[in-house]
Amino acid sequence: MQKQKLTNAKKATQVAKRQLKHAEKKLKTVEEEVREEQPIIFKPNSGPQTEFLASSEREVLYGGAAGGGKSYALLADVLRYCDNSNHSALIIRRTNDELRELVHKSQEMYPKAFKGAHWSERKALWTFPSGARIWMTYLEQDKDVLRYQGQAFTWIGVDELTQYPTPYAWDYLRSRLRTTDPNLPIFMRATSNPGGPGHIWVKKMFINPSPYNEAFDATDIESGSVLKYPKGHEKAGQSLFKRRFIPAKLTDNPFLAESGEYEANLLSLPEVQRKQLLEGSWDIAEGAAFNEFSRNKHVVQPYDIPRSWRKFRSCDYGYSSWSVVLWMAARPDGKITVYRELYVRKKTAEELADIILDIEHKAGNENIAYGVLDSSCWQQRGQTGPSIAETMVQRGCRWRPSDRSKGSRIAGKNELHRLLRIDEEMGEAGIEFFNNCTKLISELPQIPLDKNNPEDVNTKIDYDHGYDALRYGIMSRPVPRSVFDYNPEHQPKRWQPFDQSFGY
Repeated sequence: MQKQKLTNAKKATQVAKRQLKHAEKKLKTVEEEVREEQPIIFKPNSGPQTEFLASSEREVLYGGAAGGGKSYALLADVLRYCDNSNHSALIIRRTNDELRELVHKSQEMYPKAFKGAHWSERKALWTFPSGARIWMTYLEQDKDVLRYQGQAFTWIGVDELTQYPTPYAWDYLRSRLRTTDPNLPIFMRATSNPGGPGHIWVKKMFINPSPYNEAFDATDIESGSVLKYPKGHEKAGQSLFKRRFIPAKLTDNPFLAESGEYEANLLSLPEVQRKQLLEGSWDIAEGAAFNEFSRNKHVVQPYDIPRSWRKFRSCDYGYSSWSVVLWMAARPDGKITVYRELYVRKKTAEELADIILDIEHKAGNENIAYGVLDSSCWQQRGQTGPSIAETMVQRGCRWRPSDRSKGSRIAGKNELHRLLRIDEEMGEAGIEFFNNCTKLISELPQIPLDKNNPEDVNTKIDYDHGYDALRYGIMSRPVPRSVFDYNPEHQPKRWQPFDQSFGY
């Protein structure tokens, strides 16, 4: 009896296996039919490529290293609304030859994504069954944007944005962006590698205003002020729209990075091109004084600074030009942290002093050990008037003069080189910057060398005020002689006032 039960169970198992095998075969057939009906034409890589396709900001730049899959992401993003008859899009490259590559890629993707999608070579136009349209064309000169006068688009994309020397084309195309469909948002999208003739303005527009991968209010690229609705408008004072920069790296594209051959090609390039195209660095340029600087290595998220670290500030004063104040902290191991910046214009000495003190008061428990100010601010004004420094000290904002001795500029530059250098054992630099110091972070990599004196920076530029303030600070000997000096309760008064009223 028991033997019969075992035989029956065995037969039942065999039947079940045959049924399962049949079911699996049928399922495979169904899956193949589904794939044939709805093929996967583009699967974004996890990370930046996916973030780019999911971004909701009005203007987004997806840029950085070569080979990160930026062009494919741009071609895929525009398809999101091709089932809407009101979707009207424009994709642009600088030259016709460069455009051909994009067109070829689109011909591989679009007919698979939408059966019935049609490409017209003569019109440079994709049309979709819904009635949606995508123009693909080139725009070589600024004046060529006038071809789009009177037209309206819901989506505009520019591949390799830094190929345009000025922002004129991008700004004009923004005026062509509009929709009357409440279900159809409007977007401008761009991809680019660092470098190229438009590197500076693209960096000002997308890179400088905010830490990477964070949405920010759109700003004017010259003044840095947030673009807002004017007085009298129902949205007066509100930001016009948001921007975002999404960094790309070669490793984001496993299909290209896996073999290592493309990486080897990029590694063979000269230093500037290698850092731009392989590392995706926007902070390096030909002739730059501080090519050691890297956002990945020197910029950090803000953190609570230990009370034992010695805090101090430095300032480069200007009225018509920028006044820059930097707050720093000296660590016990000798490293420097720049944790706050202030950039203001057209402020008197009294006004600047009040702003500084207000910031420190609101921060609480700052325990600023000292301040260092451009020594030229001690020059007397008129016959009897107080100097700029004395005026600020009278407001309670105390300073001591910076080192302006012979050779101090060269020494300051060399000291910054030393601090920027990465320690091979520790993997750390001697200086770091909180990512909220956006202006200093954007300016420092752009400081050029003096062509006549490569040991110094070019002093004729108008954006070296942050560098000067930084130089004053790091040359002020902020690290005490003893670790006991870091205890606020036992901190000696190392700097005695030369006058009871005025500073140190």
